[in-house]
Formats: sequence, structure tokens, C-alpha cells
Amino acid sequence: MERHVLESLLIGDDEASVIALAALRSGAPYSVEERVQPKGAHAGVFSRRLQRMRMRGFEPPGLEQAVQLIREYDQPVRSALIDPGNRTRFTLLFLTEDGSALVACVGWPLPLPLPLPLPLVARKPPL
Repeated sequence: MERHVLESLLIGDDEASVIALAALRSGAPYSVEERVQPKGAHAGVFSRRLQRMRMRGFEPPGLEQAVQLIREYDQPVRSALIDPGNRTRFTLLFLTEDGSALVACVGWPLPLPLPLPLPLVARKPPL
């Protein structure tokens, strides 16, 4: 899918769409899956990811709503990923089967990478 076509789908004023559009316009790399998945596959996977994130104390903004929108959509969906080179944000788009419309858009900041090498901590073994 050409960049300008993907940009034209991001017409919403929600935070995820605005950030995704800005990333695309600034030249961020993106990929659109060729394979189309049944809506239940995407909704199930991202519902489980949401649960795991919540168990770790992280609430990704908009992911619950995106899962709901995918569940309500009655057709298979295709996914797209916008991956800025600085790896600071994860943006995932769910498109209609033919790629002509946006079903859901979600994005959240990625955690900062741990500094390497990690400091070693010496501890006494238990008695």
C-alpha cells in the first residue's frame, strides 16, 4: 500500500490516528500485512495482550476500544504497523479486507530500553 493511501485513511481526530498520521508524514517506516485474518483472530490476540499488559500494571490507551471495534466489525481485517526508527511508539492499524477503510487505530509509547550492560548485584546465598 502506498504511503499516501494509508495517510488518507487516518482522518480521525483521536490521539492514535493523529500520531500515526504525523509519523507517516515524517517518513516513518510502515508495513501492511498481505494476509487477511478473521476478525476473531485479531480481537482474541489483542484481548489477551491487553489482559497481560494490565497484569503488569500497564494500560495501553485505546487498546480496549480497538478490540471492541474489531469485534463489532463483521468482516476479516488486515493489520498495518507504523514503526518509527527511534522505536519510541507502537502504532497498529486494523484495516478493512481491501484496505479501503480504517477499522481501528491504536498506539502507545514503548518502554525505554534497559541500559546495557546491566549492573550485577552480588547477594549472599540463603543459608
